[in-house]
Amino acid sequence: MEITPLEMTPVKMSAHSHLGETQIEEPVKSFGEYVKDALKKTNELELEAERLNAALAAGRIEDISQVVVASQKAEIALQLTLQLRNRATAAYQEIMRMQV
Repeated sequence: MEITPLEMTPVKMSAHSHLGETQIEEPVKSFGEYVKDALKKTNELELEAERLNAALAAGRIEDISQVVVASQKAEIALQLTLQLRNRATAAYQEIMRMQV
């Protein structure tokens, strides 16, 4: 029995339909698109937390746990975004310090 080594490169999976259906491949997203999507999601979480805080202040929400969970989600997303920014800035500065 032959044992094949593991390949460490990404594998592109595809399937063929026996019914003759056409397959639509998803376009590959760039790093910038991932960052843009993450920033949009962070903004949506912040806006949702603000909306729930305003509803709580107006007395329209009886269960405070919804507001706390939404606020914590927004806080965690914001902290992650800030850490990503800090890491990217540090990496850029490190590259700029390299001597050519």
